[in-house]
Amino acid sequence: MASATPIITGFRAVTVNVPMARPLGTSADMVRTAPLLLIDVETDQGVTGHAYLFCYVAAAGPAIGHLLGAALDIVKGDPVCPQAVMAKLQRRFRLIGVQGVVRMAMAGLDVALWDILAKAAGLPLAAMLGAGLTPIRAYNSNGLGLMTPEACADEAIELLEGGFTAVKLRLGRPTLAGDLAAVRAVRNRLPDDVALMVDFNQALSLSEALERGRALDREGVYWIEEPIRHDDYDGYARLSATLSTPIQIGENFSGPVAMATALARKTSGYVMPDLERIGGVSGWMRAAGLAAGHEIAMSSHLFPEVSAHLLAATPTAHWLEYMDWADPILREPVRLVDGCIAPSPRPGVGLAWNDDAVERFRLKS
Repeated sequence: MASATPIITGFRAVTVNVPMARPLGTSADMVRTAPLLLIDVETDQGVTGHAYLFCYVAAAGPAIGHLLGAALDIVKGDPVCPQAVMAKLQRRFRLIGVQGVVRMAMAGLDVALWDILAKAAGLPLAAMLGAGLTPIRAYNSNGLGLMTPEACADEAIELLEGGFTAVKLRLGRPTLAGDLAAVRAVRNRLPDDVALMVDFNQALSLSEALERGRALDREGVYWIEEPIRHDDYDGYARLSATLSTPIQIGENFSGPVAMATALARKTSGYVMPDLERIGGVSGWMRAAGLAAGHEIAMSSHLFPEVSAHLLAATPTAHWLEYMDWADPILREPVRLVDGCIAPSPRPGVGLAWNDDAVERFRLKS
């Protein structure tokens, strides 16, 4: 007779490198493929939990997979109880530090465990977390990299297909004039009711951020994302106190404690935790409580499939960042309706792999 709670019995991890439909040029790099680590956690009840991680560089995928293997060796035979599993792994990895790829590996495992619990209960993850399958408004974050102003304006219009009412433009060109030319070209082509977010990807010094931020205050920008180094909380506090356009940070919060520190320092007008850096579903829900306590709007970063469930359960839910990077390897990509994405109604987080595509894009060792 199977136990009431599934028991962890094994796992698989596969790295794929998926071509992007729209290459992304940022101040940090030109990105043409999305290296993803696909995670399957197996149980004694035959329920398999799925998750994926965005690895930034392809070489990180196998490394994170090896860390996951070490983690699974530690918790194999344990019940699928995410809080207990994460606490056990936190203790085991304390000396190496639960940061970077270690935190990413644990976050991927956490998502897969929550997927198992929700599937075993026959519920979508959002319902498992006590929320409805509420559609979340999304902004299109594909493309719009460091191209010519005319190319940016053309692509911005293309990105409205599907009913999007917001898009994100990457900035961080060598000069303020270059950034302003791109912003003005895009803003002039977009309808007035479409929001334009901008993201510097940490390209600027504080003095540069103040100069460009003051200029952007006059350009109808919805938010200014990560203009300076992500952990310069003093700098962000100054920017937030000086500029009228809201500052957006959070994709680099390493766990809820980092987010709590940033909120206490009044660093930003908005926050946008990243699923794999904040600590998976468990870390996200702690972060959502912090955002609610501070009455600050909270958006997502990447992972639209799982983030839709989590934002549905977030009291101060704001915007869902939509990227199509995982679509080619998913059996059922998220569906956009009138610019919104609803959590999958299927039990779990709604991830299922397209096996043929996984094999096609699999990173060969």
